[in-house]
Amino acid sequence: MSAPVIAANDLRVRFGEREILHGLTFEVRQKETLVVIGGSGSGKSTLLRTLVGLERPSAGQVHINGTDITTAPTRVMDDIRKKIGLAFQGGALIGSLTVGENIALPLLEHTTLAPSTIEVMVRIKLEQVGLSGFEHYSPSQLSGGMKKRAAFARAMALDPEILFFDEPSAGLDPITAAGIDDLILSLKKAYAVSMVVVTHELASAYLIADRMILIDRGNIAAMGPVEEVKNSRHPRVRQFLDRIADSTQDDDVDHLRMFTEGLR
Repeated sequence: MSAPVIAANDLRVRFGEREILHGLTFEVRQKETLVVIGGSGSGKSTLLRTLVGLERPSAGQVHINGTDITTAPTRVMDDIRKKIGLAFQGGALIGSLTVGENIALPLLEHTTLAPSTIEVMVRIKLEQVGLSGFEHYSPSQLSGGMKKRAAFARAMALDPEILFFDEPSAGLDPITAAGIDDLILSLKKAYAVSMVVVTHELASAYLIADRMILIDRGNIAAMGPVEEVKNSRHPRVRQFLDRIADSTQDDDVDHLRMFTEGLR
């Protein structure tokens, strides 16, 4: 078996006195799509930020293609970042730039390609995400689904080896969300890249994942192929997959209500 493209070992992230991730260990294999699911506040977005080097762990290691990014010097990290693409949840397009200029930005920053070549590459990326002809539009003129597609195009600008997607179908209607799922599958086929997708949308996760990780309260509650996770008997996994309300949240609401009433 080939070496993993990402390997996390006993990964912990702490903010002040609160530990968000409690010793996560897993790997992402070459050309696979690993989907990270979990409820709000489970730690999945913190995990994504740590995997791409935007958050520094309090303990543990993250290896990307064999390099520990938690200790890598700036020069090495710059080289690693050229090999990964990240599409943020809201798209994070720069409003003062056109769609085409947003996609061209990584090419201008990290290559010495001629402007004419960059222009051609921008058109190719837009065509691949179904946005041909939109290079001169501003982000404010795009719908939510189109912004997601433009963010995908920018994430792919440097032809990365690994793509990260943060909640790619969040806030979209079912038809548009299905189109985003199809786009992810087509990009995987066309580029043969490894992907890490963070989502709470089960329908999307089941469709696009090769393997899944379910994070619960900063721990891995289930990990494996889609069917294995779907059939897990772990109580917290079943609660999430079967959409069962969390009684502890109800207790928190009751305690808050009692507290506020005491202040009156």
